[in-house]
Amino acid sequence: MIYSLCGTLIHAEPTFVVIECSGVGYKCLTTLNTQRLLPKIGERCTIYTHMLVRDDAIELCGFAGQEELNCFKLLMSISGVGARLALALLSELRPEQIAIAVSSGDSKTLTRANGVGKKLAERIILELKDKLKLISTTSASTSSDFVPTPQVTQGNIQKAVGALAVLGYTSDDVLPFMAGIDPDLSVEEIIKLTLKKIGA
Repeated sequence: MIYSLCGTLIHAEPTFVVIECSGVGYKCLTTLNTQRLLPKIGERCTIYTHMLVRDDAIELCGFAGQEELNCFKLLMSISGVGARLALALLSELRPEQIAIAVSSGDSKTLTRANGVGKKLAERIILELKDKLKLISTTSASTSSDFVPTPQVTQGNIQKAVGALAVLGYTSDDVLPFMAGIDPDLSVEEIIKLTLKKIGA
């Protein structure tokens, strides 16, 4: 399994890029958000990858950050959402925007992506919320010294914890970094500050 590629960006189109590593060019399907973060043609870059294996093809998807990769994998786990739709969602919305939409039940935001209608958007929210509940329950039950903090019960902090689960973080991962963050800030601001503290 190819975990990441580190090489020279030699070609870019709206739906894919080519990274040359040791003389071999790897074509990677990408999102527009990832492409905005990549350097100019001819410069070195690193992307995190996910391999798609089908009967007729093997393809690589590439992402600028772990959060986008984690969000892609979660989206791919939803019935009716394949790689193309997951990439379309992540081209239109950043991972934290998808996370906020899911945690707040905002299906309209998800329909901004090409190919995502109202019914599919509602299914994405329903299935991801179920997965987030499972992540939260597992985290709490497997941590021997887990102690709920007062912050997790506060409105936007709680929403931010749930939203960050979409990006692959458990409550144990993020709560220590939320200490001191103003709970009256918007969910998106709380997420940005938390990720900055984590060093993402």
